[in-house]
Amino acid sequence: GGVGFTQFATAAYTDNILDDFTYYGMDYIKTKCKVDWKNPSGKDKVKPTQELVNDIATEVTLYGMEQYEQFPTMMEDHFGGSQRAGVLAAASGLSCAIATGNSNAGLNGWYMSMLAHKEGRSRLGFFGYDLQDQCGSANSLSIRPDEGCVGELRGPNYPNYAM
Repeated sequence: GGVGFTQFATAAYTDNILDDFTYYGMDYIKTKCKVDWKNPSGKDKVKPTQELVNDIATEVTLYGMEQYEQFPTMMEDHFGGSQRAGVLAAASGLSCAIATGNSNAGLNGWYMSMLAHKEGRSRLGFFGYDLQDQCGSANSLSIRPDEGCVGELRGPNYPNYAM
């Protein structure tokens, strides 16, 4: 499955949980990178390196995973793993993109979060709720001619979304 409906529903369905994970990321980039997300400035952006993306995305993902462990009803509410994986990845991607001002850094933060989550939990969900198609960092900057278009023009999961 792709990110279509999962992300469509995530912002409304997860309410302050996605907010909490994202604000944690904002506090982290303010401390680590000196990026003031409340008063954005072109001078605040940091260079979008893989090391920075790995650091921010891993920190935000680990924070979120710890919160799910601390509050089991929250984990139960975000059923099947697709909501959990999507929330963690969205907060990580947002944090990376805002720190760098670079959307590809945000996309790679999303993928890094998926990889860290899968490494920590051995899977991203269960039954039909496993999000293996969202864990594809090789797709973020590659051209896949068998699908007929550059990845940036159609999205990294196209045509793999659940229909």
